[in-house]
Amino acid sequence: MLKVKKETASMYTRDGVRLDADIYRPDSSEKFPVLLMRQPYGRAIASTVVYAHPSWYAAQGYIVVIQDVRGRGSSEGNFNLFAHEIDDGFDTINWTSQLPGSTEKVGMYGFSYQGMTQLYAAINCPSALKTICPSMVAYDLYSDWAYENMAFCLQANLGWAIQIAAETARLQGDEISFQKLYTASRNLPLYDPIPANPSLLKELAPDSFYHTWLNHPYPDEYWEKLSPKNMMQDVDLPMLHIGGWFDPYLRGTLNFYKEMVSRSQFIQYLVIGPWVHLPWGRKVGAVDYGQAAISSIDKLQIAWFDKFLKGIDSEILNAPPVCLFEMGSNKWRYFDAFPSNNQRSYYLTSNGLASIRDDDGKLVAAHPQSSEDTLVHDPWRPVPALGGHASIPGGSFERSGLDIRSDILTYTSVPLEEDLSIAGDILVEIYCQADAPSFDLCAMLSEIYSDGRAYNFTQGYIRVNFDRLPVRIPLQATCMKIAKGNCLRLSLSSACFPAYPVNSGTGKLPHEERAIEARIITLKVNCGGNNSSRILLSAV
Repeated sequence: MLKVKKETASMYTRDGVRLDADIYRPDSSEKFPVLLMRQPYGRAIASTVVYAHPSWYAAQGYIVVIQDVRGRGSSEGNFNLFAHEIDDGFDTINWTSQLPGSTEKVGMYGFSYQGMTQLYAAINCPSALKTICPSMVAYDLYSDWAYENMAFCLQANLGWAIQIAAETARLQGDEISFQKLYTASRNLPLYDPIPANPSLLKELAPDSFYHTWLNHPYPDEYWEKLSPKNMMQDVDLPMLHIGGWFDPYLRGTLNFYKEMVSRSQFIQYLVIGPWVHLPWGRKVGAVDYGQAAISSIDKLQIAWFDKFLKGIDSEILNAPPVCLFEMGSNKWRYFDAFPSNNQRSYYLTSNGLASIRDDDGKLVAAHPQSSEDTLVHDPWRPVPALGGHASIPGGSFERSGLDIRSDILTYTSVPLEEDLSIAGDILVEIYCQADAPSFDLCAMLSEIYSDGRAYNFTQGYIRVNFDRLPVRIPLQATCMKIAKGNCLRLSLSSACFPAYPVNSGTGKLPHEERAIEARIITLKVNCGGNNSSRILLSAV
């Protein structure tokens, strides 16, 4: 590896705002391509929560630039979520391509916000940008990030908004506000009259994006103008897409990947590990996925950049372009395309006691006779979030103690006669009626062991404000092998708090729902007959 030296440099945007960056470069007279990361958390962190330090990347023969976006870190200007990333990203790419010792070829990497800055920077097609490696991004900000099937992603959005507001207070030297926000970050304020709209954030961060997101509960013009989905029609680059099965933004990663595959002339490579948003390791929640689950993304990205910035081929990239970690077998599997065929249905059936006995509700392959279960949601004791992709901490947890609650319906298959490998998108269709104008449904799939232990591996959530049946709940895509002798279980509830706000049942929007107005909601879930609730999944 090459020796690396570090320097700090600044550039000015087209409107005269100074942006600061740390530059890591090989101590050599050779010329090297540039790797750029643009992020809002203080450039010293450089996404090292999931990636190797930028000095490691530089030692592989790259000039690595880690830049504070406008209004963050030591960069000048006002931070306005995503508002300046298109022009600032374009200007930054042009600046980095002209750095001393640059080959004038630029690649970008980073996850979450740092993944989003890649998408925005690519929109105006700067000629120096040759490839990007977006990880855990939102293609449509509304449906891939802020909301999931009309349900506000409360815990993730509120926690992030408080973090951003606290960092703003720190940069402004406001110690009192910082300390209040820091305290709130350790114990989210969910106790206000309108729980989803805490007074602390309104007081200390009145200009926060959080209020705007909360006040735009439908996919309107605000989201259209801000989402990369509506601005990337002319972008075509080789891309390395990276996601995690328990990442809350996996929808965005997959939606962007599928869109690019449908129209790109370049290779689109997809890697999804058994990871939460951060960190990317072998143990996720309560499950150890083994040595193979340890992230190799740093080495993969270097191989990727070597190919598209240096013209050096690597054996790593000779495998089929879809690389999915199969939980259960704990092995990587390779596909020519993201799995989408060989669909199989499991129907729900019971004797009406699926909320009381875990041996009553069943999943069956054949179309069952008509039956009905009753689910009662009490807002005073909503079903708590446990793992999955939307709660913190995320991942897979043992949930048999949760499934015995009487406000959760459970449907379990017989022990499998052979291994069941599931890969791709999953849909749950539920025929139900409620005694309220609005209700929520949470669907969770788990593997059940012979001793009764239950470990979740995917879930989906939806807010229902209409009478259209069946209610279709898209679950988080997955790749999972359920072992012979174990069972598949579907758990249904009307809450997953605080991952999502508790539905008051009034039909009001999250920023209007007062805790005092929340009502008990009774649902009737239909199984079999003409209204056959079911799971629809892809077996591979």
